[in-house]
Amino acid sequence: MTPPQLCRWYLFSSAQDLQAEAVSMIARAAEQAIVDSGAFRLVLAGGNTPRALYERLRTLKTNWEAWHIYFGDERCLPAVDPERNSAMARDAWLDHVPVPQKQVYAIPAEMGAKAAAAAYSATLKQVGEFDLVLLGLGEDGHTASLFPGNDWGQEMDSPVALPIFDAPKAPAERVSLSAWRLGQTKQVLFLVTGESKHEAVMNWRAGANIPARAIIPLHGVDVLAESVLVKG
Repeated sequence: MTPPQLCRWYLFSSAQDLQAEAVSMIARAAEQAIVDSGAFRLVLAGGNTPRALYERLRTLKTNWEAWHIYFGDERCLPAVDPERNSAMARDAWLDHVPVPQKQVYAIPAEMGAKAAAAAYSATLKQVGEFDLVLLGLGEDGHTASLFPGNDWGQEMDSPVALPIFDAPKAPAERVSLSAWRLGQTKQVLFLVTGESKHEAVMNWRAGANIPARAIIPLHGVDVLAESVLVKG
């Protein structure tokens, strides 16, 4: 039986305050991971809210050479397409800091969903527990590219990465880490901003079975949200 999700909510009066706290939490996680193991393994999210956060990370004082960057999901588009999550992360942040190129593990989604999912599963085969996973929340409750009505890969024997062929928003073809693999981490940080997310947040807090609820790491998840989203 799948255990319940332990969820800690942190509410902010503005997206800017939320982003500032997220930077602090990432900085603390990185510092601790580098002390403990010499490396910080971070999984990135796509979307507008993470982009603003990534731009703030440019000025972080840290040992960038110890960072290893992974992606929670990707759109099946050409490698340089600006709509790809990896391209956004590079433009907003990674091209401006000295993280070694060989330590940025993009999903090769230009190969197509099935081949890319298999390739990324192989990439992650030797990677143990992540240190921090960043996630967003869609208006329909989706996270990464795990959408309502699909298999979210919650079981321990689920594939590491899932091919997605019918995403409700273009492009329909994507790759997503499974819910189980996203939960194999010391910490999960959801970033939720924008009034359009109100219904999804209320459903989540009411216990609805949405994809965001399927991410169940051992130590629970931290949700940073604008306070307006929990009213009403």
